[in-house]
Amino acid sequence: MLLVAIATYNEIENLPSLVAAIRQQLPDADVLVVDDNSPDGTGRWCDEEAARSPWFSVIHRAGKLGLGSASWTAMQTAIERGYEWLITLDADWSHPPEALPRLVAASKDVDVVIGSRYCPGGEIHGWPFGRRVVSKIMNLATRVAIGVSVRDASTACRLYRVAKLAELDFGDLKATGYAYLEEILWQLQRRGARFAEVPIVFTDRRAGASKVGVGEAVGKAKVLARLAGRRMSGK
Repeated sequence: MLLVAIATYNEIENLPSLVAAIRQQLPDADVLVVDDNSPDGTGRWCDEEAARSPWFSVIHRAGKLGLGSASWTAMQTAIERGYEWLITLDADWSHPPEALPRLVAASKDVDVVIGSRYCPGGEIHGWPFGRRVVSKIMNLATRVAIGVSVRDASTACRLYRVAKLAELDFGDLKATGYAYLEEILWQLQRRGARFAEVPIVFTDRRAGASKVGVGEAVGKAKVLARLAGRRMSGK
């Protein structure tokens, strides 16, 4: 059983077509949306879709509580509902749905498959040079700070083995923004998770406003420093 989870805040321009594309690529998968009380009608559309599609469900949260906690909610839901695999991806079309079957195909004998911009064959479209440089530096810093060997530790396009997620102590996860991406990998690696990467073509969002700002980069650096300290202390 496979669940595809999407965290949303104001994604009505992207979500309906994205959900349709996911089902086209993975017709047997269920889809879960974790919506942070979007004022643009995203949550209302989800309720309508859930009423007509048994494979679709939505969790409404009271407010904008952060991408990290939304993803943890999706993970815990996958565990509670007994899914074998969980795929996460962004709601803005930056992760191509046509790559999802490749993630599934690469899942044999591993616990996490990453849709990678930086492994051979991966590409980024629509980013300025400066943002590419910052992303590369942050991924290098991740490998040095916490010892995760994957090339792309900062992408949300991933497939997880749910049984491995069930080993996590979700109370020990602290990052609420995009830094949760590195923290999850670190926690899984500590539990012996096996990783694989498949190339994807990342494209900057189709519509709507980006949620990434300077504060996210600063927050990510703080999380990496905290995790590096724990790694050095053996905690």
